[in-house]
Amino acid sequence: MHVLQKAPTQHRRNFFTEDDFFQKLLEKHLDEDLYAYAYEELKKFGDSCANHIDERAAHTDREGQPRLLRYNKYGEEVSEVWVNEGYKQTVAETYNTGIVGYVHKEIPGLGRKGSYTYSFAQGYLLSQAEPGFYCPVTLTLATAYLLDHYADEAIKQRFLPHVCATGDVELYEGATFLTERQGGSDVGANVVQAKEAGDHFRLYGEKYFASNAGMCGVAMVLARKEGAPAGSRGLTLFAVPWKNEDGSINNLRIRRLKEKLGVRAVPSAEVEFDGAKAYVIGDPNRGFYYMMEALNLSRICNMVASIGIMRRSYSEAKAYSERRDAFGKRLCEFPMIQQTLTQLKQKLEAETAAIIELIQLYEKVTSGEATKEEEALNRLLIAIMKKESAEQAIAFAHEAIEMHGGNGYIEDFVTPRLLRDAQVLTVWEGTANILGLEVIRLVNKFSVHEIFLSDLKARLDGMDAAELVKQWEGLKNRLEGFAADDQVTQELKAKSLAKEMAELYEQVVYVGM
Repeated sequence: MHVLQKAPTQHRRNFFTEDDFFQKLLEKHLDEDLYAYAYEELKKFGDSCANHIDERAAHTDREGQPRLLRYNKYGEEVSEVWVNEGYKQTVAETYNTGIVGYVHKEIPGLGRKGSYTYSFAQGYLLSQAEPGFYCPVTLTLATAYLLDHYADEAIKQRFLPHVCATGDVELYEGATFLTERQGGSDVGANVVQAKEAGDHFRLYGEKYFASNAGMCGVAMVLARKEGAPAGSRGLTLFAVPWKNEDGSINNLRIRRLKEKLGVRAVPSAEVEFDGAKAYVIGDPNRGFYYMMEALNLSRICNMVASIGIMRRSYSEAKAYSERRDAFGKRLCEFPMIQQTLTQLKQKLEAETAAIIELIQLYEKVTSGEATKEEEALNRLLIAIMKKESAEQAIAFAHEAIEMHGGNGYIEDFVTPRLLRDAQVLTVWEGTANILGLEVIRLVNKFSVHEIFLSDLKARLDGMDAAELVKQWEGLKNRLEGFAADDQVTQELKAKSLAKEMAELYEQVVYVGM
């Protein structure tokens, strides 16, 4: 008689309690009171992410993707986006944790705000299950930042409590609309017009890649006022509510939703403005500067999503190797498999430690306590670590598929979705080429390579790490040569040097823990 093998009992997973290394990092970087609070909350959120949020993510990816409902039954244009009920539950559950809100308002019972470190810890857990939805969270974080830092009091009071909602008031998710068809990464080529209309403006034109369209309550939009100069300096930042106060749509429409390779949970759209009411944020002449600040925040979120995918890829590969039998042994007993898993673990830990370390500098910058040199170093570290982590997310997802063999290519497993979702991270918030140009600007304008080398040297001086000192000396010579190169040579070298800088920074932070 043929007997079916009984599948092993699966224990309930928890992305936080399974991750001892991440717990140690948080304990190091959060003060005692916030860590005690965060530990208990992250245990609950880690359970949710590993179980029902993960199940909902699989459903959204394969069967429940957002759909555009452009007209209502009377033929009136409404440009609404349908999302499935599970996605709505994930939205409510995630924002109610304070992933956005507690960066800007007090945590009940604790009597203080949270921090970006705590918010990014939540994002790390969420991205192991649903990196697609972490995009709208990222956009909402950026919207809250811009409102809190630069909006006048009336605009701030109108929108910020809703953007920071934790179940207490109606939630307004955020969005940042930059990209236009003719410009792409060249934001200075933007042509969306802003015409003055009393105490507000009216926007006309199109944004071509508008993520979270139809789901956001308010979007941050760059547009050009009449008579403003060409280029990025002529752009003003506006807050654009998706709907008017009477509930009608704010003179805008969604032309279509994009069909994407991955991150299918987030509706990405082409949005047309036809007189949408808009409100100036901050100095009208500094819109591009404000949006670049928000972009740096988004780039850190991109890193967090990357290490989340890296962690999930590693944990899936490791679990599969411990379960799968081949050639008379478990996969994890083969030296080649052991070598791969060891290399993945070391890279994951080094990159995670470096990114959490970077976030501490970012906290200092956003609180206004950083020096000009620290601000420049912050921009450099964000650029090089965003590039490296995004590329590694793809590499890790690839390795997880390889570990699973043919099963890794089958949609019954999470591995295909990890690879599809990882692929966008090298594109979002700046490709490798754009980040390479950022490195060139920072070197040429602020001599940031000298600040970077000085920071690493100070760390190395307290360590017994002869090999890292040797690497530092070699990198120093290459960076000094790079700073003296012409523009064309710099562009040819920038990406490879950025990778070398990121890898050394990771190792110095990791060894120095």
